Amino acid sequence: MKLMAIVLAAGQGKRMKSKLYKVLHPVAGKPMVGHVVDTLQHIEVAKTVVVVGYGAEAVQAYLGEQVDYALQEQQLGTGHAALQAREALGAEDGLTVVICGDTPLISAETLQHTIALHRNTGAAATILTAKLDEPTGYGRIIRGEDGRVVRIVEQKDCTPEEVATQEINTGTYIFDNRKLFRALGSVTNNNAQNEYYLTDVIGILTESGDIVQGYCMADPAESIGVNDRVALSEAEQLMKARINREHMLNGVTIIDPVNTYIEKDVRIGTDTVLLPGTILRGSTVIGEQCTIGPNTEIIDSVIQDDVTIKQSVLQNATVDSETSVGPFAYLRPGAKLGKQVKVGDFVEIKNASLGDGSKVSHLSYVGDAVVGTNVNIGCGAITVNYDGYNKNLTEIGNDAFVGSNVNLIAPVKIGDGAYVVAGSTITHNVEPGDLAIARERQSNKVGYADKLKARMKARKANKEG
Repeated sequence: MKLMAIVLAAGQGKRMKSKLYKVLHPVAGKPMVGHVVDTLQHIEVAKTVVVVGYGAEAVQAYLGEQVDYALQEQQLGTGHAALQAREALGAEDGLTVVICGDTPLISAETLQHTIALHRNTGAAATILTAKLDEPTGYGRIIRGEDGRVVRIVEQKDCTPEEVATQEINTGTYIFDNRKLFRALGSVTNNNAQNEYYLTDVIGILTESGDIVQGYCMADPAESIGVNDRVALSEAEQLMKARINREHMLNGVTIIDPVNTYIEKDVRIGTDTVLLPGTILRGSTVIGEQCTIGPNTEIIDSVIQDDVTIKQSVLQNATVDSETSVGPFAYLRPGAKLGKQVKVGDFVEIKNASLGDGSKVSHLSYVGDAVVGTNVNIGCGAITVNYDGYNKNLTEIGNDAFVGSNVNLIAPVKIGDGAYVVAGSTITHNVEPGDLAIARERQSNKVGYADKLKARMKARKANKEG
């Protein structure tokens, strides 16, 4: 049976007090509506319609062509929002998931269990519910003796007995698609808010004799809908704990989960160890048997197996196997390190590749460069890549040696096996096997240091007198 979905994402979210549209606020590095759409894709929804209103262009720019859209020009309630998908889905046979775009924690497993109950019992609607110790403010689920849902009662309308009910409506539903749109056509706005409520569909279905079921989720934390920054923080912490747990169960050692932050789309290989203060963001991929941290941030980078990265920042970088980075290194976009490379403390690499076995051990800048294999770049060496107008390329061949405090004025080429003497400023190509030295000849003035000190001392005495 065809599975479809309607994502309700048209509300402005005034309580967020933000210029950013509510469902685009990120949780674990991904906008909330992105989590919802990913979950729907995981359960193999054939067609998803996202109902947009405020911030429609921003949502469409983010989600792109992976979903269809329906516009709710006026926000007249959840029932009215779902009805906007009628043109796209109204004629279809199958099941439709109706879910809010601000519920990033609902899992694919929970939705699959809800759908299974719906199918197995021949229900017209199945409500995803949760049991809360403190259900104040939520609509209560009232069940009959047979366990089916009889109605949903809002807090203000509850009897004393109904107020004591702990099972609440999460706002996520599975519907027989045709029955959903048929019932939506009968929903009215005869209420204090003059809005069309999706919950009224449940009453319409039960009155017509249709079966309405409720599936109570195992973890009530999944039910959180984010309406303000407090709930956003709670969702962030819950998602963070879930992500860390999944990685640990998959063979990753996280020494201090409380102080380790991993975004949703990060992948990590087995036997990798994450030390406290590690932050892994974006689409970062970490291989097996790596040691990352402490206090390391890696963004949208690919790290192969057996790599060690200490107290460093990497963004859009690639690091091959058995390489070490840090402490206090900065790999900027376009940095590509080969196998068994060493990048040490206070080294910055930008838009540059280092071949296998090369070393930049400390206090150096390598930018816009191609460095060959087994190259040694000494302390304080700099590729001078920017002339004020253009970025220029430095090329260093295999087995070359670049001494300490060398300036390589790009564009320049250092050939295979060449040797650049410490303290040199190189402005011309160095051919393979050549030695380059470019510095002033040293001259020593005998006894001049003592004369200079005496002169400075006398000058100071005259000023003080």
